[in-house]
Amino acid sequence: MKRKRYTAEFKSQIVLEVLKEEKSMIQIASEHGIHVNQIHKWKTQFLQDMPQIFEKQNKDLEKMKAEHEAQVENLYAEVGKLTTQLSWLKKKSGIHHD
Repeated sequence: MKRKRYTAEFKSQIVLEVLKEEKSMIQIASEHGIHVNQIHKWKTQFLQDMPQIFEKQNKDLEKMKAEHEAQVENLYAEVGKLTTQLSWLKKKSGIHHD
């Protein structure tokens, strides 16, 4: 007998249904044709992994912030370089407009 595979989205929907506490876990299992122990495992896994979701969000945010700061730094460096080149070109060409 081949084991049935469930998508992460489906598992999430079942766990959210359980967490709403509008129906018992047994009732949800019966409605979806899933063994109650399987639903219990999904719920346990979800509750254990939940803090990591927020950690990942914070890490992603920190990474984006660092990338943004590096980009701004590079842009300021480029502006400084271009300003210096422009000043040099103005001197060499005899143009003195500021």
